[in-house]
Amino acid sequence: MMKTYKIAVIGQGYVGLPLSLEFASHYPVLGFDINAQRVDQLNEGIDITLEADIDKLNDGLKKYKESTGSIGYKATSQLAEIKEANIFIVTVPTPIDKYNAPDLNPLISASKMLGEIIKKGDIVIYESTVFPGCTEEECVPILEKHSGLKFNEDFFVGYSPERINPGDKVNTLTSVKKVTSGSTEEIAEEVDQLYKKIITAGTHKASSLKVAEASKAIENAQRDVNISFVNELALIFDRIGIDTNDVLEAAGTKYNFLKYKPGLVGGHCISVDPYYLAHKAEQLGYHPDVILSGRRVNDSIAKFVASKVVKLLIAKGGIIKDSNALILGVTFKENCPDVRNTKVVDIYKELTDYGINVDIYDPWASKEEVRHEYGIDILDVLQEGKKYGSIIIAVSHNEFLQMDLAQLKTENAVVFDTKACLDRNLVDARL
Repeated sequence: MMKTYKIAVIGQGYVGLPLSLEFASHYPVLGFDINAQRVDQLNEGIDITLEADIDKLNDGLKKYKESTGSIGYKATSQLAEIKEANIFIVTVPTPIDKYNAPDLNPLISASKMLGEIIKKGDIVIYESTVFPGCTEEECVPILEKHSGLKFNEDFFVGYSPERINPGDKVNTLTSVKKVTSGSTEEIAEEVDQLYKKIITAGTHKASSLKVAEASKAIENAQRDVNISFVNELALIFDRIGIDTNDVLEAAGTKYNFLKYKPGLVGGHCISVDPYYLAHKAEQLGYHPDVILSGRRVNDSIAKFVASKVVKLLIAKGGIIKDSNALILGVTFKENCPDVRNTKVVDIYKELTDYGINVDIYDPWASKEEVRHEYGIDILDVLQEGKKYGSIIIAVSHNEFLQMDLAQLKTENAVVFDTKACLDRNLVDARL
């Protein structure tokens, strides 16, 4: 007899919602989120993250209603509604704190909550980014304590790291191979088969939970270190007086040269995951020099951009204090509303420390979210007739590529392009 699944996905953000909707084509899925407003929006077919296929969302909602919950999707903020599930997938955020240490509070809260409702035979699958060993060392004891059940006898766990790339409509959930794992051989196979149902690119069954956890940490740490190398090159070439992108273009003519570009490194993965791996390494008495040096370089780029703009202003005879600066973009990447861990805010803070009046304009970002997360009021429309002594292109949204910057500049204004996305004749400097 085939096992019948009812799935509850904990967290309905950039990771949880697309996952819920894919599973909802095959099973009944309840998308749980503590944000009641978010839940109401989803049940009305609205997704402010822009990650969901709206047709798929509405189709899932319709199926759930018509089938009275035997297939399809429904969002909920009521814990009682998800008690009947037998698969619980945790997709809550795992950020870092102000000391760059892992902040496991969302993960711990979700585990406590699930400990109150899991039953014999249930499987809890974690997708949140963690350090190797976290699921067994941090989450399982909480599940055991709050459920009164015994791990690997009464309930089981899996780990399948998310690989969502916000704003990417090509490399989507189903088109990227998925790493899976389970707490026993049988559960590992069951978890793998479950994901095979929705991942057209296939799955890779890791040999253990720790291996799956480590794979997620290193895939982003690798990108972070590679980007830190070209960011360091940008700092060196700035002192030499040559254009970094010219050098990369020349070097890129060799067949095995990796074409990474310099830039601000923010977001939910690349700028966070390395700290999780470093945390575990230091727990075990090893100081990860390469990983942490890469983090230091990447975290220094915002300060470099701000100071470079000020130097260029001085060189042009411009006034620094009380001058007006415009930053174009606040999201962590182009054509995407995600502002998590954006490094653009660091440029803003540096410039304001110089006494500059800074406006941030981003048609993609939520004003309310930026205000809540960073205490900054951004513009949703540019003020007509206002001129700026410095303009920084921080994010290469499509809208910015078409803008006439001449209409926004004062005489002798400085334009700095962090993305090398504009004609170089239109800018004074770029990374």
